Amino acid sequence: MTATRKPPEEHQTSVVRPPDFDEFWGAIMAEVNEIPLDPAMEHVPMRSTDEVDVYEIHYNSLDNVRIAGWYCRPKESYIKPPYPALLLVPGYVSEPTLPKSWAKMGYAAVGVAPRGKLRSNGQFNPGYPNLLTHNMIDRNTYSYRGFYVDAARAVDFALSRPEVDPARVGVHGSSQGGALTITTAALRNEVITVGAAGAPYLCGFMDAASLTHSYPYEEINDYLRVHPDHEQQVRETLNYFDGINFAPQIKCPMLVYVGLEDDVCPPETGYDLVKAMECPTELIATPRCAHDAGRKWVMPKVEEFLNGHLKPAAAELHAEPTVG
Repeated sequence: MTATRKPPEEHQTSVVRPPDFDEFWGAIMAEVNEIPLDPAMEHVPMRSTDEVDVYEIHYNSLDNVRIAGWYCRPKESYIKPPYPALLLVPGYVSEPTLPKSWAKMGYAAVGVAPRGKLRSNGQFNPGYPNLLTHNMIDRNTYSYRGFYVDAARAVDFALSRPEVDPARVGVHGSSQGGALTITTAALRNEVITVGAAGAPYLCGFMDAASLTHSYPYEEINDYLRVHPDHEQQVRETLNYFDGINFAPQIKCPMLVYVGLEDDVCPPETGYDLVKAMECPTELIATPRCAHDAGRKWVMPKVEEFLNGHLKPAAAELHAEPTVG
């Protein structure tokens, strides 16, 4: 941290929760719930192993956008069902995770590819940079409106599988994946059992844009340099999409982990997120670590946390699963 910045736990967010926040998202989820999921799976033998079956999957989401992803589950000869489900949600520029290592632990693991990601970009593809600022002055067409729902809709895919135990559903990701962990745990709080969010992005958007000049948040600063008159509209729109405003809706236990030298997602916003949570929450803040959020040391704790709540049956637990 620089000498001019207060300790992150002393930061006060500028995020305001709109009075109709719950109604806004309630209407969106009611809309998508009327759209048939129409799940599809295709086995991919070349990616499968002796322990894990890999499938390419598709399902319908908001605006009838067809969403792709990966589904990896243990072979029944290796571990018998039912399996806990684990959603692995992607970072900003990373592509969807192929979560074979999690499946080997005993999870029915879904690598989610929200709209604009590889194989989900046929109907919506704003590109990178641009996803963060696409239609940023209109809450009804802002890019993350559908993006958040696509991740939440992956819960429905997992629950459509007969081998999945509906009482054990978790979500995990870092950076944008950390943000999607928060929003999915909030939007599907009646289902999600546990979540682990690393270096959570999309929390305190405007605060982060003032605390860092790293991308992706610098996209907001770039936009406002060209459109300074839009700042109030931008702020008002982003309040409907800020993870800090989703946080009070989460009911399940959560693990949040941050790096105290993160220049992409400032640790201040991670602390603000945790302050807003009303669920059982554990925060791990690792000194001298940046946007990796101390992954080398923290991942065993993340695994232990998820395993403790989801209880996968596995022959062995691997130290470094693929999380995207």
